[in-house]
Amino acid sequence: MSATTTTAVPATAPKAPQAKRGRLSYPVLLLIFAGALLAVCAVRAITGAQDVTSSGQISGMLQMAVPIGLAGLAGLWSERAGVVNIGLEGMMILGTFFGAWAGWQTNPWIGLVAGILGGMLGGLLHAVATVTFGVDHIVSGVAITLLAQGTTQYLAKRWFNTGHAAALGGNPKQSPPIKSVPSITVPGLSDSLLTIEHHHWFLVSDLAGILGGLVTGLSYFTVLAALLFAATFFVLWRTAFGLRLRSCGEAPIAAESLGVNVYFYKYAAVVLSGGLAGFGGAFLAMVPSHIYNEGQTGGRGYIGLAAMIFGNWRPGGLAMGAGLFGYTDSLQLRSGGPAAHALLLLLVILLVLLAARKVYRKSYRQGVLSAAFAALLLVWFLMTDTIPNEFVSATPYVATLLVLALSAQRLRMPKADGKPYRKGQGK
Repeated sequence: MSATTTTAVPATAPKAPQAKRGRLSYPVLLLIFAGALLAVCAVRAITGAQDVTSSGQISGMLQMAVPIGLAGLAGLWSERAGVVNIGLEGMMILGTFFGAWAGWQTNPWIGLVAGILGGMLGGLLHAVATVTFGVDHIVSGVAITLLAQGTTQYLAKRWFNTGHAAALGGNPKQSPPIKSVPSITVPGLSDSLLTIEHHHWFLVSDLAGILGGLVTGLSYFTVLAALLFAATFFVLWRTAFGLRLRSCGEAPIAAESLGVNVYFYKYAAVVLSGGLAGFGGAFLAMVPSHIYNEGQTGGRGYIGLAAMIFGNWRPGGLAMGAGLFGYTDSLQLRSGGPAAHALLLLLVILLVLLAARKVYRKSYRQGVLSAAFAALLLVWFLMTDTIPNEFVSATPYVATLLVLALSAQRLRMPKADGKPYRKGQGK
């Protein structure tokens, strides 16, 4: 009997809890940030590309990252409710146009409201098509993008190419200049940090450049976007409303059985998603350029989706992804070939570290591939002094592909994301 009991106990004993994979602890994240900062500082010191950590580069990064981050935040709200929103690009286009038109007619704040409403209109169309009529989410998103492109092209010809608008510089593909959005500069601190930055000390000047970019010429719209990230985390992960909304993206039938109005939450999430994308579009028109241009979004709606996936459908990771894409975007706009050439060395360092990690985890094939790419990039870096402008222009999109490829193994999308839902289908 004792032998039987002895053999039965291990079979019924509870298994030891396994550590969760895919989420990093705060100490590990701090170590990653510190390591990345030291690597960037070393690249600047070795190559002499001072713009890599300059305050101007960081300021430009913020301007480029905010529209991408808002697009990613829009996708996060929609997909957490179970609706894939590939139409973010179209909603951003609506935001750029209506934001620029209202901002030119009145002031930037009314332009922002108009851009948000334009994006919400696109979100409402997407919600009607996907939630009410069950249209494939990808088909609906592509259709909305095409519809937004055609509508804004027609309206630009009617509104910006005639009368007073044409006299002020408007034409079928751009608006007249828009009033500037107010900005914040911390007096005294900004000048002190700039002085330290110009000494080009290792790490100290780099930190001064990064902090200087965060406190100099900071647009009010940027501050509002940062608050929206914090509000998204609080609402979705700390309130009953957010729990119900996320349940619609994980198990809508179970949520319905508990009395959750799944249609309402899906509509609310997709319409709000459109508004956030519209905000990103209005930001593009009124902060970096002060003018509307046809094709201004440049695929940032899709890059925002990539940032959302990189962030594993969470605001913190999304913000880091948007910052990375915004940095590469700003780099190719501000510095072009020399600074991008310096980043080849940074990419070599990152690939070597990745190869070491893969080998340590016994993923030998991926480790060898990473080491081979690192060797090729090192040869490219040593044999050249600059990078062709065509490659520099593609830097944000190359970064998108690399980030998605490297983060693909730790992702977990909402279980019911993109799946059709009908009330009562679980009965």
